[in-house]
Amino acid sequence: MTAAKTKTGTKISELKPGDTVRVWQKIEEKGKTRLQAFEGLILARKHGSEAGGTFTVRKVASGVGVEKIFPVHSPMIDRVELVKRARVRRAKLYYIREKVAREARRQLRRSRLVSDAENAEINEGAADAEVASVSAGTPEENK
Repeated sequence: MTAAKTKTGTKISELKPGDTVRVWQKIEEKGKTRLQAFEGLILARKHGSEAGGTFTVRKVASGVGVEKIFPVHSPMIDRVELVKRARVRRAKLYYIREKVAREARRQLRRSRLVSDAENAEINEGAADAEVASVSAGTPEENK
């Protein structure tokens, strides 16, 4: 199998921005070769299927966005599997970076609001318990 073909035999040149792919990359460690998968969204294709052609894949790992640029004709790519195909109206999806960051900030803000509300409830509950313990004792014990 050549490097320019995917597992199913279709060419990498058929991949488009918006597709979700799983790229199996050969990694050499201590004289051994293993395969490592990198699954993400194709943001861009550059220079077509010529010798210097590349495609950019982006994924979010542990809350951090990771992008890799793969050469189309790299011998280090074992295969590329098409996971999902999406119809997009742009050739380059670089706006996804800001969109994801904006969504993350929005969720962080939302979680902060929720945690502040929970803290207020906890503090209210503690104050109520303190008032109850103070009112339960005799006036001499409360001094």
